[in-house]
Parts: sequence; C-alpha cells; structure tokens
Amino acid sequence: MEFKNYPSVMISIAMAVLTGLLAQVRVLVGPIPYTLQNVGVVLSGLILKPKYAFISMTLYLILIVLGLPMASGFRGGLGVILGYTGGYILGFIISAPLMSMLSRAYLRMVGKELQSMGRLDFIILLTLSLIAILPTYALGFIVFTYYALGSQAILSWVENITNYLGVHVSSKILHIFIASVLIFIPQDLLMDHVIAITLAKYIHKIMTFKGVEI
Repeated sequence: MEFKNYPSVMISIAMAVLTGLLAQVRVLVGPIPYTLQNVGVVLSGLILKPKYAFISMTLYLILIVLGLPMASGFRGGLGVILGYTGGYILGFIISAPLMSMLSRAYLRMVGKELQSMGRLDFIILLTLSLIAILPTYALGFIVFTYYALGSQAILSWVENITNYLGVHVSSKILHIFIASVLIFIPQDLLMDHVIAITLAKYIHKIMTFKGVEI
C-alpha cells in the first residue's frame, strides 16, 4: 500500500468507530431502535471514495462479529448480525459506497467540491442520500420480516405501531414495512443525513486546508 493511501485507511477506521459510537445514541421504540448510525454511513460515503467507504462499513461489521460492543445497545457478536436487525447493518456495506458514487458523480457534473456546495447542492445531496440508503432499508426489511412473521411478539409490536399512527391495513407485510422502514425515514433523512452532509462540508474544508487527499 502506498503512503498516499494511509489517510483514507485511517479515516475509514475512524468512520467505522464513529458509526459504532453513534449506534449508542438511540431511542427505543420497540425491537428496532432509533439511532444516529446513518450519520456515519452517509458521512463515510461523502468523504471517502467508494472503495474506502465500503472498507469502513465492512470493518464496522467485522468488529461487531468479533464481539466488540459497537452495535446499538453496546451489543456485539455474530448473533447481532444474524438477528432481526442484522439486515440494516449489512445494508450499510452497500449504502456507504453507493453514497460515495452518487455524490461524487453529482459534484463532478456541477464542477463543485463539498466545501463549496450551495443550498441547491445540499438538497440534491440529501435526495441522493435517500437513494443511497435504500439498500439498507431493503435488507433491513427483508430480514426483519423473516423474524416478524415467526414471532407473535414482534407482530404485536408492529400492529401497535401502525394502529398508533392511525394506519389500517390488512396485509401483515404492509404492517411490517411501515413499522420497519417508513417510520424511520423522516428521522434518518431530516436529522441523520442533514447532520452528515453538514459535517462533510466542514470536514472536507479542513482536509483541503491541511492538504489531505482521500
């Protein structure tokens, strides 16, 4: 590995650790907690090239599998990944590099850098972040549905959530989709992703000032 790649490697490691720390900032609403993990996922994609964004989230996954308490609730071990929320974590590995590819393609197209983005650029990057996080939602939904359909306790929670929202649907799958995906989108997009894009702008500015290329 050439020396010039070291900053990218170090930042990849830092982003994996940061994602683990942000996982502990959570609000319990049932089997699936609200966390700030998406900040780490989107931020990794914004400041790292696709390859290193992938490495960062893969490292995060590996650290959890090895037993480090980096999943939500200071949990670790293979059981976390094989559990009903494991699909979301697996999705990070796709979402982070996808965010990197989408954001870099857009910034190249408009001839800008993160530090010089305007309001319209911010809104477009926010929209791209929603697209990038779709694999996380998809895998999270698939795995959670598998467990929910075999657990009356989880299904009861799902139905309580949809009833509380005043949504009445007959399909169990739709109930699960609302409770495992739709209710999280507002917080993810309007808080986590906004924080990530804002941080990325200033981190990129600092790295440029320091002459760090990643």
